[in-house]
Amino acid sequence: MKSRMNIIEELRWRGSIYDITPDAEALLEREKIPVYVGFDPTARSLHVGNMVPIMGLVRMQRHGHSPIAIAGAGTGMIGDPSGRDDERQLLSVEQIDENVENIRLQLAHFLDFDTKTNPARIINNADWLRKVGLTDFLRDVGKHFTVNYMLSKESVAARMDREQGISYTEFSYMLLQAYDYLVLYDEYGCKLQMGGSDQWGNILAGVDLIRRARGGQAHAMAYPLITTASGQKFGKSVGGAPTLDPEETSPYRFYQFWINVDDADVIPYMKLFTLLEPDEIAGHEETLASEPQKREAQRTLALTVTEMVHGPNGVAAAQKATAVLFGGEIEGFSAAELLDIFADVPSTRMQRAEFQSEGMPVAQLLTLAGAATSNGEARRLIEGGGVYLNNQRITEARGRVGIDQAIDGEVIVLRRGARNYYMVRLV
Repeated sequence: MKSRMNIIEELRWRGSIYDITPDAEALLEREKIPVYVGFDPTARSLHVGNMVPIMGLVRMQRHGHSPIAIAGAGTGMIGDPSGRDDERQLLSVEQIDENVENIRLQLAHFLDFDTKTNPARIINNADWLRKVGLTDFLRDVGKHFTVNYMLSKESVAARMDREQGISYTEFSYMLLQAYDYLVLYDEYGCKLQMGGSDQWGNILAGVDLIRRARGGQAHAMAYPLITTASGQKFGKSVGGAPTLDPEETSPYRFYQFWINVDDADVIPYMKLFTLLEPDEIAGHEETLASEPQKREAQRTLALTVTEMVHGPNGVAAAQKATAVLFGGEIEGFSAAELLDIFADVPSTRMQRAEFQSEGMPVAQLLTLAGAATSNGEARRLIEGGGVYLNNQRITEARGRVGIDQAIDGEVIVLRRGARNYYMVRLV
């Protein structure tokens, strides 16, 4: 059964609204309007945290509104100070443009550009920000803002209290974002800007600029900062947040991020990051309460979000890689893929020359890799049927392992028992 909620009811039910300006709710019910979100190109890829505003645009489009995604090659020249303790490292124009193109391709996975009624748009704000003259900008935009107003915004005020302060460059960022909103208001009739709660001050600056410069009424909506049940910022882990780029975060790693979500977080994340309907999510909530050990909600979440980002092939690859951890077939995987799958297991480097000619005694290999404490224990483990090489049971305790048994001549996967893995890298 599909939800009959209107857009505001759905966003509230999903936990997607942190703040919203007066009359925005009535406007969204009264009219089908263009709405926009800006995406920062200071990295090559969007990350899982960006999926909150992305899904906001997706839901807006499903309710008949027209989504606009700004790929900010113009604002990216400056860098947003929001949520930062220090000055950003400025990127070259070439790097920013490359990042924007990559982000543009990622956004295309989510939004519908072909529908005739309310097609999505991806627009690059470099089209106007890199062309506007300084004196024109100061005259047409800067005159509408007092320094007092800008200093009162959290993104600026927080930096003013720190020793390093804030540069004039980043201080001016909110004016550029406000100008974006004005341009979209003029060119596309855009009346709603959405973004994270840390963007609230910048978004309101655009609302104020439209009112002062055009006498028009524009609106703002902010999404909450997503945290885990333990209070940790969503998506932050060792090495940073998983990205949407398969070259940076493989479909397997992406899938594993979602399948390892805590029980306390999985239902809220289903609401935020999927298009699953309320009755389906309610069913998972019941199963989670009665049979949490099955982790069905986590599997559904991982499958749904991975397919949205990486497509059916990405899901298939992620599930096949996951099966390897449970003794699945290794044949067909490259050394690089196996190193990704087993990145967190004990790893030992050995000289490739030791596996050439007659090869290395398998008992010695197990001992050197840490799978056994001695060659004698290694042989007893093999005779007991509890040792595997590349997920194939080893049956000969006095056998040898040759270079031809290494995947791509580079890695050997050892397993003791059901789940104790050890990687051997040949160098």
